[in-house]
Amino acid sequence: MVDASPVVVVTGANGLVGTAVCRALVERSAQVRAVVRRAGSAPALDGVTEHVGNFADESLARTVTQGADAVVTTVHPMGSPREVQHRVGVEGTPVLARAARDAGVARLVHVSTAGVYDRSAGVGDVAEDGALVPEGSDDYADTKNATDAALAQVGGLTTVLVRPPAVMGAGETSIWNSLRPQDVRGGGLRVNPAKTWGWVHVDDLAALIADVATGAVATADDPERGPVAGSTTAVIVAGEPATWRDYLGTVTDALGVEPEWSDEPVWTGQLRSDRARGWGWAPRVSLAQAMDELRQGLTTRG
Repeated sequence: MVDASPVVVVTGANGLVGTAVCRALVERSAQVRAVVRRAGSAPALDGVTEHVGNFADESLARTVTQGADAVVTTVHPMGSPREVQHRVGVEGTPVLARAARDAGVARLVHVSTAGVYDRSAGVGDVAEDGALVPEGSDDYADTKNATDAALAQVGGLTTVLVRPPAVMGAGETSIWNSLRPQDVRGGGLRVNPAKTWGWVHVDDLAALIADVATGAVATADDPERGPVAGSTTAVIVAGEPATWRDYLGTVTDALGVEPEWSDEPVWTGQLRSDRARGWGWAPRVSLAQAMDELRQGLTTRG
């Protein structure tokens, strides 16, 4: 599918992940159709064209997917009421997927989450075939799992479910660099320091998404070598091993507050990114670099 200038639709193009994906796509000479809800909020980059509206609107979905080579969906209103998450994710995202299929789009890349996997105490390392959390675990995991299942029902597409854990990266809307530290400042975040803290930097996540969307990662019969053509393939993308001591310790040190540690049984396995690496991906941002960026951001704001 690799063209000199592939056309890629990106929803949520003004968000942390969406912005990074747009940037990575432009670096790969793609033409980006950035779908946003607010005029003037799309990344101001050469090769990016803004489209304002709701991606779940069938008319807009048909318009932006016509003549496109790939679609990247990044929108899920985490933290919103369950009915909102269901409407946007489970009901809305398949509208865009069906429009993409009908328009002959080659690939759909959906940003899912590693949060769909069971990571209870005692569970070992987790790969793409790991057990999913049961229904009723929490609104976010439930609606993300349901969205993935709904997309898998849209035939005629090569669909890739990209499953990152905590996404690190500087930005006011960044959950892990900005919003979660605000919760820490207010108190109440108590965790076992040995608990595994899965993470990936937004730039590394965007690099994989852009490579898949532009076809730099070729389809294959074996999902360990590439997305399976005409099917749905999940891929976990995670950085180097880390614990909550690494993350929360960095946050509390930067904020000048004491961490609250507990000793309950926790998951200490790892998220396996072997499949992503088999597709040619490797993280470039180290844990030390990510923590330095986190610390600097919190110190500057403090």
